[in-house]
Amino acid sequence: MNGRRHLAEGVRLVLALTLAGLGSGLAIVGAYQATLPAIRANQAEALRRAVFEVLPGAERMERLEWRDGALAPAVDGGGGGGAAGAGPAVFAGYGAGGEPVGYAIPGEGAGFQDTIRLLFGYRPERRRVVGLAILESRETPGLGDRIYKDPEFVAEFADLAVEPRVELVKDGGEAPHQVDAITGATISSRAVVDIVNAAGGEWFERLPAEAPGGAGGGDGDGHDR
Repeated sequence: MNGRRHLAEGVRLVLALTLAGLGSGLAIVGAYQATLPAIRANQAEALRRAVFEVLPGAERMERLEWRDGALAPAVDGGGGGGAAGAGPAVFAGYGAGGEPVGYAIPGEGAGFQDTIRLLFGYRPERRRVVGLAILESRETPGLGDRIYKDPEFVAEFADLAVEPRVELVKDGGEAPHQVDAITGATISSRAVVDIVNAAGGEWFERLPAEAPGGAGGGDGDGHDR
């Protein structure tokens, strides 16, 4: 008799825990689904701001994809979210008069702690990187996080030659393609340089001086500052 009672109590306990776990899981999924649109909107806005940050003089942007061996306006209307089957993308920046001012190129790679996601501006006619923004990083506070908190390091990418390739150096590199490593955060510094070189290797030869499409077409694909 006692055995049956204990068994029944055990079943009730397991059932209660199962229902509680199920309820918690459903609550988490529901909360995620409810907040997902806001999260995506915030990410899109952060990306939009970063494009203008890394492309000085840009007043309008357009998402461009590499499809079928050519650069073309994004199939999703340029919002940055992409679409199923969409190719890799960059962002073209245009000045107030519709003239192209460069491209914002995304990249990501392994840092010291986790993946680093970044965006950098590029002027193809000058073969120069003209700006850097870190989109996501979990590098060590006080050390690795200086890749975006140290203004001197960020400024290294304001006018940086990409030929022969971006090079990380210690103790003050003077060549136009060299970046001075952050003391105590060499791994994080090198990660940023490696990401720029990797993304550049994918995109530099694909990007014409004048982007296809353009800001003056009135097709609604661009986004103003």
